[in-house]
Amino acid sequence: MNAPDAPVFERITLYDHRHVRRQRGKALSHIVPAFVLLTTALATLSGAEQLSAVTMLEFVVGAAYVLLMVREMRHLKQHPHHTEKVAWLELAAAGILALEGYHIWHRHHEADLRRGTPTFHLLPYLYYAVAGFFIFLAFTVSRIHQRRHLHLHADGFGGRLRLWGPAFGFKWADVATVEPSGPADVVVHRTDGTRQQFSFAHLHDGAAHRDRLVAHARRRQQEGGPA
Repeated sequence: MNAPDAPVFERITLYDHRHVRRQRGKALSHIVPAFVLLTTALATLSGAEQLSAVTMLEFVVGAAYVLLMVREMRHLKQHPHHTEKVAWLELAAAGILALEGYHIWHRHHEADLRRGTPTFHLLPYLYYAVAGFFIFLAFTVSRIHQRRHLHLHADGFGGRLRLWGPAFGFKWADVATVEPSGPADVVVHRTDGTRQQFSFAHLHDGAAHRDRLVAHARRRQQEGGPA
């Protein structure tokens, strides 16, 4: 086994082997805000809707949204396993949905004023709710991805191999040996005689990450400590 050199301290974000495919699917799911934008544009061009300040702002946000979608697809092609701290595409989608929600609410509000009878319309609030969800994603996607990680440090190692799975952590005093098993698994032998096996097989470059962990433990052995 040719294990890569690993520093004493390293926190590596791990990605599922289907990460790129899922991210592309998420980017394509933005067709919904794009459809909303197209509907508004067609209604304005046909004269069904008046060109207002809100509509113009929606077009500006929409133009930024289209550029950000192109940027996102290019980013996934060039840097598929790098996640930005703020997902700007999600923010642009939220802007489109929030503006369209306000647009719908304003249209119905004017109709209610003409009739003299107030009514409740659910659709604008659904747009607001989805916009809020996109804002939530914009600021949390990066932190969610960082949940799955491998942490190699001077006192031992730890991590989490599945996004919503349990975390694990070992101190050198509790580890007898760390050895590879199969194509991308590792077995940790504790000093109390028990053992625990972890699989990196479902991860992108899983075998390489497993080898980093084994090399980290072997370096500790060469320094004269346990593991």
